[in-house]
Amino acid sequence: MLDNLHKNNVIQLAIGLIIGFCFGFLLQRGGVTRYDIIMGQLLLYDWTVAKVILTAILTGMIGIYYMRSKGLVKLHKKPGAIGTNVIGGLIFGIGFGILGYCPGTAAGAVGQGSMDALFGGLIGILIGVGLYARMYPWLSRNILKTGDFGEITIPEAIGKGQWQVILGAGIIIIVLFIILEIAGL
Repeated sequence: MLDNLHKNNVIQLAIGLIIGFCFGFLLQRGGVTRYDIIMGQLLLYDWTVAKVILTAILTGMIGIYYMRSKGLVKLHKKPGAIGTNVIGGLIFGIGFGILGYCPGTAAGAVGQGSMDALFGGLIGILIGVGLYARMYPWLSRNILKTGDFGEITIPEAIGKGQWQVILGAGIIIIVLFIILEIAGL
């Protein structure tokens, strides 16, 4: 029993490592590990990052729901709340705005040799984690559970099938890409 469990964990870690390298490679090839591209997105004149993120979201939706329909994966939904989203968004946004990288693009930038991402990212992560850990008891009591909406997916929340949501999201993303291309962004 333990040998099979250990073997499965090793296989999962190996698959995760391979997927992580592929993800980092694709981020780098897409240009979103470059500081100037990320700053262009934050200043709303270069939409490369948004295009890559939206493509990844749509690809992930299709992949996860397809694998789920084949019994290859199981969703482990986590409870959500407006409070956790606001606090998480603030932490992410402040870090992104100060450093110019999100965690994924920072890892990709480190992989291509960007020392600012390595040292700034590492210092920022340590400061952010320390502050969050210090404030967690208060946040947990006062903010994180505000607006609790439980363990629910978007299809469940809007009462539509998962493939209907994916089709709708796909149409919205394609229309957005067309608008960005027409606008020269």
